[in-house]
Amino acid sequence: MWVIFAHKNVNNMKRNIYNKLLEWKNDDYRKPLMLEGARQVGKTFILKQFGTSEFKNMVYVNCHRNEFIKTLFAQDFDVERIVRGLSAFASQTIIAGETFVFLDEVQEEPRVVASLKYFCEDMPELHITVAGSLLGLLDHEDESFPVGKVNILKMYPMTFEEFLGGLHKDQMLDLLRSRDWQLIDALSVQLIEILRQYYFVGGMPKPVKIYRETQDLQKVRREQNDILDSYIRDFPKHASAEAAKIRQVWASVPSQLAKENKKFIFGAVKKGARAKDFESAIQWLIDAGLVYKVCQNTKPVVPLKFYEDESAFKLYMLDCGLMGASSSTPPAKILVGDDIFKEYKGAFTENYVIEQLVEFTDMPIQYFSKDNSTMEIDLIVQVSARVIPIEVKAEVNVKAKSLSTYIKEDHKELNLKGSRFSMLPYVDQEWMENVPLYGISTFLRGV
Repeated sequence: MWVIFAHKNVNNMKRNIYNKLLEWKNDDYRKPLMLEGARQVGKTFILKQFGTSEFKNMVYVNCHRNEFIKTLFAQDFDVERIVRGLSAFASQTIIAGETFVFLDEVQEEPRVVASLKYFCEDMPELHITVAGSLLGLLDHEDESFPVGKVNILKMYPMTFEEFLGGLHKDQMLDLLRSRDWQLIDALSVQLIEILRQYYFVGGMPKPVKIYRETQDLQKVRREQNDILDSYIRDFPKHASAEAAKIRQVWASVPSQLAKENKKFIFGAVKKGARAKDFESAIQWLIDAGLVYKVCQNTKPVVPLKFYEDESAFKLYMLDCGLMGASSSTPPAKILVGDDIFKEYKGAFTENYVIEQLVEFTDMPIQYFSKDNSTMEIDLIVQVSARVIPIEVKAEVNVKAKSLSTYIKEDHKELNLKGSRFSMLPYVDQEWMENVPLYGISTFLRGV
């Protein structure tokens, strides 16, 4: 069940992860929570909103350069002593079941993360959460990491539906979630216009807020560039030995996606480069939440993870708005005419689709490509026990035969039903459903 929550403050963003936070709060078997996600996707904002709305009181502590926190956690992991210290520091009484304890920016204080094991064992009734911009980079093999003692949630940029909410297009959002495809199609012109805006603005909360309040495209682009600069500044701070290689891979992602064959080519990063030269740099970007890795599939059956070929893969950026800024794509290219749907070999559209998919499933997202052939299935996803081959079309020209051949001939015995995400309206053709690009989340919710 999807919960639409509202608050009196109209500046609040409606985020889907709120539902998962509610599930965690009410779970009798919950553990301390770790919220991962790239810098500036909205982790602090949503957790403060959650703590304020769902608990009698909240103790919020920013651990960045916080000498008190450093001293408090340096002594031992006596959770009762730690709670007394946090209570005194925040001048608030901490009561299990009534207080939300939120420790932010913990990436620079590993002992805070290590303490979660003891909170899990000695004070499981306390709702305690940690967050930070680079928690995905923590070594899960390190003895101090609380393996098996934490619940982990990942937060991503805003989906298209969340973008509608962020622009206060609540009626349009309700329409999409109604699954009334005939009525949705009747408003396709308006939805496509907002989709163009999403391609430009993206799903990072600050650019969305600026766009909503000012409609100033230059201010939005400046904020996007500031976010990109903050990412680049993180490279040497947290991966000094690999910083140059990380920067090279990061810079190459938009141009690699603009190729006809979007498979990641190491030689395109640096002439003569091989996998071993950039593997660790790519993994850093994945763990930091800045790119999504989509590996090749060898067989479209459950579980997809068993049939993943990691030697062939594509890399997508975490946000289509940031991709536009990174590639210096002029706003008019995205917001006016059909150029954005026709050019760049569908790079923006594929990246957009990936962003909608990662929010909905923890299952693998893969693709298929046949050697010595032009046949390719853009994406293959597993939703519950169903495998869905997906064709992504950036415009209304949908004549490619790869999906039909893949389902009706190559894997006829599997009785697969595919999906095509395109600019055409919804239609169910028995072997395949065409889903309008703006309705991806609506479709997935009904699978």
